[in-house]
Amino acid sequence: MLAAITRMRLARPMLTPRTITRTTTIITMVITKAMTITMITATHTTIIATTSIAVTTTITAIPMLMKTNKQDPEQGSDAPRTADMSESEAAALYRLMTWLSPSFPVGAFSYSSGIEWAVEAGDITDAASLQHWLSSMLSDGAGLCDGIFLAQTHRAALSDDNALLADIAELASAFVTSRERHLETTAQGRAFIEIARAAWNSEPFDRLIAACEATIVYPVAVGLVSAAHGVPLAPTVHAFLHAVTSNWISAGARLVPLGQTDSQRLLAQLEPAVAATARRALAASLDDLGSATFRADLASMRHETQYTRLFRS
Repeated sequence: MLAAITRMRLARPMLTPRTITRTTTIITMVITKAMTITMITATHTTIIATTSIAVTTTITAIPMLMKTNKQDPEQGSDAPRTADMSESEAAALYRLMTWLSPSFPVGAFSYSSGIEWAVEAGDITDAASLQHWLSSMLSDGAGLCDGIFLAQTHRAALSDDNALLADIAELASAFVTSRERHLETTAQGRAFIEIARAAWNSEPFDRLIAACEATIVYPVAVGLVSAAHGVPLAPTVHAFLHAVTSNWISAGARLVPLGQTDSQRLLAQLEPAVAATARRALAASLDDLGSATFRADLASMRHETQYTRLFRS
C-alpha cells in the first residue's frame, strides 16, 4: 500500500490540495476496510478453534465421566465404585500374602538348599554367579518340580481325588535328592500345616491332610492349604516360587555376602525366570517331572558333611 502511494506521488508530482484530500480519504477507506476484513477473519478463526477445542474436550470427557461415575450395584445407584475386588478375592489375597511372607514361621531362613556348599566350593562368588545358579534351580531343578507338585496337589484337592492326593504326596516326598533337602522340605511342610491349621482351620483342610497318608512336603502343603481356602491356583504358584527364590537370595546374601540393594536387583533380574517357571508348572503334568541341576544336587549332598555351616541344608 505504501508502495502504491509512493508511485502515485512520483507519477503526479504537482497535486492540488483538493486532490490530496480525496486521495487521503480513499486510502483511509481502503485501510479501514482491510483492517475490518482481517478482524472478522481472525474472529471467525478464533470461534472455529474455540468450538473445535470445546467439542474435543467434550468428546474426551464423556468416556472419562463414564469411567469415573461407574456405579457399584451392591452399594446403590448413587454410590461411586471404589473397588473391583470382591470380598472372597480380598480374603484369598490376604491369606496368600500372609502364608508366603518371610514372616510366616516355617523356618525357611535356616535352609540354603545347598547354596552354602556352592559358596565354599567357589561355584558362587558374586551376584552374577548366584543369579546363574538360582536361574538353573528355578528352570531345571527344585523350583520347577515343586511348582508342578503344588499345582497337581491343588487340582487333586479341588476334585476330591483322595487316591491321587496320596500318590502325589508320596511321590513328592520321595523326589528329593538328599537327606538334608528332605529335612528342609518336610520340616517346612509340617510347620506350614500346623500354623495354617491353628489360625485358619477348616473342615476340608483336615480331610485333605488325612487323605495324603504320607509325609507332606512344603509344596504339597501349600497346595492343600490354598485349595482348602479357595485361593486360586495361578497366583499361588507364582507367590510360592517368589517366596522360595527370595529365601535362596537371602541365604546367598549372607554367604557371599551381598548388600540389600544387590539382593533386590537380583530378585528383579530373576522375575522373568520365576514367571516362566510358574507358567511351565501350571501347564505340566506329573509325567513332566525331572531335574537337570546335578551340581545343585551334589551341593545338597555334600553339605551334609561340610565342616563349618551356618545353615541346616
